[in-house]
Amino acid sequence: MKIAVFGAGSIGCHLGGMLAEVADVTLVGRQAAMDVLRSRGLTLTGGGRAERRVEPAELRLTTGPQAAAGADYVLVTVKSADTARAARELAGHLAPGAAVVSFQNGLRNPGLLREGLPGRTVLAGMVPYNVVRSAPGVYHQATAGVLMVGGGERSAPLAAAMAQAGLAVEARDDMPEVQHAKLLMNLNNAVNALSGLPLKEQLGQRSYRTCLALCQREALAAFRAAGLAPARLGPAPPGLTPLLLRLPDLLFRRLAAATLRVDAQARSSMWDDLQRGRPTEIDTLQGEVTALAARHGTRAPVNARLVELVREAEARGAGEARRWSGTELLAELKAAGAAGAERG
Repeated sequence: MKIAVFGAGSIGCHLGGMLAEVADVTLVGRQAAMDVLRSRGLTLTGGGRAERRVEPAELRLTTGPQAAAGADYVLVTVKSADTARAARELAGHLAPGAAVVSFQNGLRNPGLLREGLPGRTVLAGMVPYNVVRSAPGVYHQATAGVLMVGGGERSAPLAAAMAQAGLAVEARDDMPEVQHAKLLMNLNNAVNALSGLPLKEQLGQRSYRTCLALCQREALAAFRAAGLAPARLGPAPPGLTPLLLRLPDLLFRRLAAATLRVDAQARSSMWDDLQRGRPTEIDTLQGEVTALAARHGTRAPVNARLVELVREAEARGAGEARRWSGTELLAELKAAGAAGAERG
């Protein structure tokens, strides 16, 4: 099987590196990132697996979309803001029977790829866990979870290859609902980024979890107004999660211990973007909630305020963003919620 990974950042290098053991893999990424892999190779850690080393000779490394030619599957892992451009660049290079699979955050990316690749097979995938670059060429899976991919028989060979490579994967026929459930989880990205803390430490504090609960409550209200029902991906239904997040720290840790496995290296991708001075995906996360709420007559002032705070952090530049304590951030978001209720 030939697989091209278009957008070889943390998630792309993780997926491509794992699949290199069972497939012919090409990583397409930024020149600087590919140069590192050419000189150092690729090392994968975490995820409950033994460290895996992929030598440079085991990978095809390039920066151009022409590398997707001949691929059976093209895994798109670029940031959401780059999805339309990715479709344009791939359009002239895909093999007739190739399938394009979006493993990206947000709700709109499979649709954007279909718009830019008319007549092509585009499938939705979901990566539920966190991958961080712990050193040049080293990518660490810092939380647990099962990959999900739609498409039925069309994605079955890819799912089989992933399983053979040691990746936990599940075929789903309800990927839109899965994507809405993932959005609820990803609303924590902004909270984590503004905290400046490792994910485990941030989620261990009730004040930060309450910030996430406020975001999720607004999102769930917007989903209901739009007639959307997110999939149940964990032991608790999505509607119950905001209540569980508000539990006292000790009780939350006991209840979450079996399902929320987070190691000390885990950080949100949005935190990483702020540290590197890159645009974040806030528009496809909290921004998606505020847009959905506006279209369906509900309010999302907490999510709107987080969009503003992340924009302010982006404007400050790499490493200069304010670190919000849980108490400060919760007070800020509660005030935004109260002001929004008054306006409503």
